[in-house]
Amino acid sequence: MRKPKRINLALQGGGAHGAFTWGVLDRLLEDEKIEIAGISGTSAGALNGAAVKSGLLEGGRAGARANLEWLWEQMGAVQDMRMPAWMAGAMPQPGAVSGAMELLPPYIWADAMSRVVSPYVYGPLYSNPLKRIVEQFHYDTVCAAEGPAFFVGATNVHSGKIKVFRGAEITTKALLASACLPTLFKAVEIEGAHYWDGGYTGNPALFPLFEGDLPSDILIVHINPLERDEVPKSPQDIQNRINEISFNSSLLRELRAIHFVQRLLADGSLREGTMKRLYVHMIADDALMRDLSVATKLVPSPFTLHRLRDAGYAAAERFLKAHRDDLGQGSTVDMAAMYG
Repeated sequence: MRKPKRINLALQGGGAHGAFTWGVLDRLLEDEKIEIAGISGTSAGALNGAAVKSGLLEGGRAGARANLEWLWEQMGAVQDMRMPAWMAGAMPQPGAVSGAMELLPPYIWADAMSRVVSPYVYGPLYSNPLKRIVEQFHYDTVCAAEGPAFFVGATNVHSGKIKVFRGAEITTKALLASACLPTLFKAVEIEGAHYWDGGYTGNPALFPLFEGDLPSDILIVHINPLERDEVPKSPQDIQNRINEISFNSSLLRELRAIHFVQRLLADGSLREGTMKRLYVHMIADDALMRDLSVATKLVPSPFTLHRLRDAGYAAAERFLKAHRDDLGQGSTVDMAAMYG
């Protein structure tokens, strides 16, 4: 029997849209011909990564899938997971749900407050709602040397540089730091430094996956649309597009650098072995994500989480059918076209 193909996963952040990544991971974990060797995650991607690594070490592939389901049940999907299929099929499309959420008075009020009120004004009443979930992870396995190498990205508030947590550095605080949107949450202090969401400096960071003992294939699970045809005009659409551009910029910079190095290797300008040859792949559903907005990122509607999970599973299925044989052979992302 052939050895499984070893790949690295690069998991983007994007709030509740990280449920799409849940579906992608669920499908990849079903495939015993694929082995996850390394994971780099930011924000929701870091939470998904922690669930996968811990689950793999404690219960194998089934354990990792169960961990992911538990995580997103905690995030709000528990009711929808029990919704009969006929009822879920009768629900509106996620885009319609997203539009409706933007018009709800509680969302409008919360969105407005986040722009004018600092999270620091709440004093002793302040709490991070993710803490109750994140502190339940089993950090002995999340931080273990065994299993996939695991990297978590956050942004140092003082220097503006990325901080990559690994091994024993990955704690409840590190995961909260990686998902710390500064308009909603207080900066997370770790050993005298303060951190915000890693999406500003690495969404996710790819460079930790360049290590020599990791495979050449990097599979990016992309949940922030790169392109939108229409110019945003409403305040909500403008803010949403600013968010998408900001959270894609660091990833695009790293991909440009990878593309440049791979070109030098291909034309002989760099001697083989001087730099690592990398193969880049991507799973995304931009059509779905363009239909959604920041409202569905911030409000984890059980219905939307379930639909995102199903969309991620289907996207991973399409990728495997089209590109499983390309793993270990070459990139399936046309980076020249992406930057052209």
